[in-house]
Amino acid sequence: MARKKARTPGTPPPAAATTAPVAPSPVADRADEGSPIVPLLLAAILLLAPALGVPDELMLQDTLKSIVVSFGALAAAMVFFFERRRRPQAVLWHPVLWLPLLLMAYSLGSMAWSHAYLGAVEAIRWFVFALLLWLGLNTLARSRLHWVFWGIHGGAVIAAVWAALQFWVDWRGFPQGPPPASTFINRNFFAEFVVCTLPFSALLLARARQTATIALLAATTALVIVSVLMTGTRAALFALWLQVLVVLPFILWRYRVQLALGGWDTGRRALAAGLLLVGVLGMGMVPSGNDRLLAEGRGATPLERGLKRTASVAVPNDPSVGIRMVMWKATLRMMADRPLTGVGAGAWEVQVPLYLPRSSQVEADYYVHNEVLQMLAEYGLAGAVFLLGLFGWLLQAAWRTWRARDSEAMEEGPWRATALCGLLALLLVSNAGFPWRMATTGALFAIALAVVAASDARLRVQGRIGPVALPWTRRRSTAALACAGACTVLAAHITQQAAECERKIVEAAKIAMRISASGRPQAREWEGAKAQMLQLTREAIAINPHYRKITPIVADELANWGDWHNASWIWESVLESRPHIVAILTNVARAHAQLGRPEQALRTLEHAKSISPDAPSVRSLEVILLSRHGQDERALDLARRALQGGFYDVDLLRNAFLLGWRAGDDALLSRAMELLLEEFPAVRPDSLLLLADFQLRALKDEARAVDSWRQALAAAPAARRPAILAHVPPALRERVER
Repeated sequence: MARKKARTPGTPPPAAATTAPVAPSPVADRADEGSPIVPLLLAAILLLAPALGVPDELMLQDTLKSIVVSFGALAAAMVFFFERRRRPQAVLWHPVLWLPLLLMAYSLGSMAWSHAYLGAVEAIRWFVFALLLWLGLNTLARSRLHWVFWGIHGGAVIAAVWAALQFWVDWRGFPQGPPPASTFINRNFFAEFVVCTLPFSALLLARARQTATIALLAATTALVIVSVLMTGTRAALFALWLQVLVVLPFILWRYRVQLALGGWDTGRRALAAGLLLVGVLGMGMVPSGNDRLLAEGRGATPLERGLKRTASVAVPNDPSVGIRMVMWKATLRMMADRPLTGVGAGAWEVQVPLYLPRSSQVEADYYVHNEVLQMLAEYGLAGAVFLLGLFGWLLQAAWRTWRARDSEAMEEGPWRATALCGLLALLLVSNAGFPWRMATTGALFAIALAVVAASDARLRVQGRIGPVALPWTRRRSTAALACAGACTVLAAHITQQAAECERKIVEAAKIAMRISASGRPQAREWEGAKAQMLQLTREAIAINPHYRKITPIVADELANWGDWHNASWIWESVLESRPHIVAILTNVARAHAQLGRPEQALRTLEHAKSISPDAPSVRSLEVILLSRHGQDERALDLARRALQGGFYDVDLLRNAFLLGWRAGDDALLSRAMELLLEEFPAVRPDSLLLLADFQLRALKDEARAVDSWRQALAAAPAARRPAILAHVPPALRERVER
């Protein structure tokens, strides 16, 4: 028997004799377990949300996309918790999850002191965002990431196909604003989403080994690039050039050993490069067949359009930049006024009229077009914490990815770098738009963060920014499953209400526009349609009294027909939710004046003046009320000063003309009519009718009046010709129609 070696007193025992084997960290392996259904559902969300659109106007495009994202997230959650109920395992938690949860908590709290409805909408948005991020953290193993990346690429390609059809053949399958907007109603929304998908497409291409797959990915990626050029959206174009020319080439070179790209033979490399180059240049030189796009004068081909719009950022006095500057300056004033608490989640659009210039009468837009500014303005200190935490973590993640040298980190590198590149593109377009608030781009945002967070877990990142494994039991899974089921029922109810509300209010607006287009809104044949329109409007407002964007359209048309009573209550329903909109305030005041309620009219006017005293609608209404109360001199003085200062609209010019007529002020009435005819072509027929009336009654000049009536007939659509002829005295109609 061998004798044991004696140990010198004071020396430590051998390490093997005292140190137990280190068990693998559960954090490192948790994302590799569980059902593959959840990653597939996440991929389906990112495929279907951009690919699907509403073929009519009875639902907004982003409402459908919100439905896809929300129900997809809840379905994935129920699958996840059902799986964990069968096999209880620890779940991962990452500190980045606290950021959307902080905003969700703030949104719920702001409902008590700010706009309750908008706060609730924001809380739901951040809940879905956090849920997607958490599900991705726990299920996106490296072996499954390619499923999600294919979903992202597929969604971008299908959306790009719709955009290409709109650009080249003026295909109108989805209602939208300026084309090509694909399924997004606005081409900026489409461009901001699709440009963020390019890194994911590039990685799939670089990992492809089969020749057919390489060809497919190269050709479809070229189409996505060309679709961005088609839109001419400058923020997306800058993100495109930065990725294509700088970031993506560097990522592919940095990880060439880990990617199949490094092992391609000459034929595969030539195929990929050739299809990309020929695809972009070839498709980029095909001219548009869309007359609306060609009329913009921004280029007939995708390449010309993309290059012109990129260069146009240096053009002085650009109207798009000008509108954004107005919103950004107003937001900075808002932030200075409420730096700590903010104005409340989602409440920027409610409060912004108070911070716009003194001459503003309508909001420039419903969003700031800068996510950082809007976050700080609405969420105050909570928004600052979110932004600092997000940017700090992303910078650390990028630094860790850059410095990684060991084999495991290098294997993670391409996936991390791709997600970070997509997030970089998102942050760039967020400086001139609001992609975080759009359902599809918001989902991509959450999943890209989840890719990096899940990679942190596999790399065993330690410290305060590292993920941790939390114990999980079957009972907790059962409770979470029940909660997810309850959320799904609530989501179904909200979806049904939203769809019904949008259908009713859009249908009401379409009826109103159809009646106005007839040129005979007072005809008895429209009585049934008017009753249906008002009933639809009442039902829509009863469901959701906060629908700011479309409801006023119905009221505006009613006022044009002289139905001030119904127009008034519709406008007032909007003011209950958005009390500072000057244009609607002055409309309500004008309705009070028409309905014989002078005190209410003056009170509403004073409210509007306190917000924006130089707004044309405020000046116009003040002129009207002063003249009605026998204060013609003050009304004349105010009208003259408004015209000299450039603070006028159609109503003010019409009233200035009538005041000049009544007071014998030829200079005032001539200047007012000149401005009406030059600057407001949409109301040219009505302006010419007013001028003809003056020429016949005041000047007794039949020849000039007949000439004005003829011009009014020529300027009016065919449907309005009978109504215009009705203004002509019977004795003169034959001369007018010659």
